[in-house]
Amino acid sequence: MVITEEDNVIRISKKEHRIIQLIAEGKTSPEIAKELCLTLPTIKWYRKKLKEKLNVESTAMLIRFAIQQGLI
Repeated sequence: MVITEEDNVIRISKKEHRIIQLIAEGKTSPEIAKELCLTLPTIKWYRKKLKEKLNVESTAMLIRFAIQQGLI
């Protein structure tokens, strides 16, 4: 998936997109890990990398960005 933000192209994988959706649904990291059959440290890593990639500082900002971009 490709997102354009102020002339920048941001690519997110299907897994990253799914994690954003689950975060927006209010799932906790342990719940996301269980649902996706991944470890908790892996989910924490994805959350950190998504925030860096999308240049947001909090989960609320991540969800807001996802709404604005039509990801959820």
